Amino acid sequence: MIRLLFTIIAGVLLGGVVHLVSVLALPSIASQDAYSRLTPMTKLNEVTQLPLADPGNSPMPLMDPAFAMAICRYDLSTGPIKLTVPVSQAYTSVSFYTRQEIAYYAINDRSAGKKVIELDLMTEAQHEDLPEDEEITSADRLIIDSPTTTGLILLKALAPEPGLMPQAQASLAAAKCKVQSEPTAAKQDAPTPAPAPSPARKR
Repeated sequence: MIRLLFTIIAGVLLGGVVHLVSVLALPSIASQDAYSRLTPMTKLNEVTQLPLADPGNSPMPLMDPAFAMAICRYDLSTGPIKLTVPVSQAYTSVSFYTRQEIAYYAINDRSAGKKVIELDLMTEAQHEDLPEDEEITSADRLIIDSPTTTGLILLKALAPEPGLMPQAQASLAAAKCKVQSEPTAAKQDAPTPAPAPSPARKR
């Protein structure tokens, strides 16, 4: 009886370990992950609105029909990204995922406390290369470090009623996800003009 009990417990533990390993390994071995499925319908480093949730044709699993959704498929190899998302009347959230669909950051309009969610996304190496500027504080500039060079940004705007869905979609349509241009070089001080010659004295 004891041997049978130990066998059952060992089988349950082994099944749990196999299940956990398979779940953790699935994103890395899946050939049609979210990034791959969204690549044909999205542009790199641009915000693309997704069609409304449809049980028969959904680009992403578990899409909520009460939310308008958009995707920014980013690549930081050419530089950091500036993300700006106007908040909707009800609720707006932004979630960040690595290429392997691992969530590493999220923010919403409540935590942002502004009418526009604005932040800079970059790799740790790009963050370290930023020049120190005493005039820029963490409250003025939100910087997010991405653990991978490529990934996905999911934008969601809530429509509490079906009639408010166009407003939610309009707020996401105004969102921007662009690679930052290189900082302009500091303007050099113009050379001081030479003093004008004094008028000749009449003799």
